[in-house]
Amino acid sequence: MSSLLYVRAAGRVLRSGGVSGASLRRPDDRLVFVFGCPRSGTTFLAGAIGAAPGFVDLGEVHPLKAAIPELTRLQADAAALRLRRILDRVRRLGLVGSRRGVEQTPETAFVLPAIAAAFPEATLVHAVRDGRDVVCSLLERGWLSRGRSGTDDAGTSYGPHARFWVEPGLEREFAEATDARRAAWAWRRYVAAVRDSGVRCHEVRYESLADSAGALAAVLGCDERPLAAVLGHAHSASVGRHRGELSPDELAEVEAEVGSLLAAIGY
Repeated sequence: MSSLLYVRAAGRVLRSGGVSGASLRRPDDRLVFVFGCPRSGTTFLAGAIGAAPGFVDLGEVHPLKAAIPELTRLQADAAALRLRRILDRVRRLGLVGSRRGVEQTPETAFVLPAIAAAFPEATLVHAVRDGRDVVCSLLERGWLSRGRSGTDDAGTSYGPHARFWVEPGLEREFAEATDARRAAWAWRRYVAAVRDSGVRCHEVRYESLADSAGALAAVLGCDERPLAAVLGHAHSASVGRHRGELSPDELAEVEAEVGSLLAAIGY
């Protein structure tokens, strides 16, 4: 694992939470993991939790993000051991101390059994958004789109190629799909991974972020007021954006890919 990824991750934590008198105390293993398909509100939600007293936002821990494709191929106990080592090192370098770290890598959706084994006291929070609106946001970002080049902060390439979460044998089909279908495919795989994991999670809907503070605070065992102060600023302007942004052909293609799952979770 590249040392540079650890340096960047620790730097991100230091900038987020600063250094406190708690930095030398025993780490609190009641971490919070916020995950879900990219563009589902994970960053906003994790930031709100991380800003509350006693918490610190770890951001997307780059060494963990880079390791997840390999972790999915390991047995849960081996994956848990490696995952634990990564996060312990980042927390130590970032001087997290006794504050509860909030990790927000979307791809942790694919290693939930390992996370639950590595950190039994952790709170797992699944951010869910209407898959059709997620498609709009992913198309806007272009991360999975044909013709997109470059890499993210963990060194993962952008573009239409198959990721680790594409079903074996369907890699070519994924790469040759339209940008809209590829984005819908991603949403389906992320959401299904959580539903199929068998791991207990607290679900937060993007469409009701502003009203989620009470239930979330109860699960976290913290004061509701700091969460409400941030989450209350969530706006609804991007809810239902697919109605105006997807063409009839794109919407039909997206619903053919994810329609049954949308219905199953109440969209």
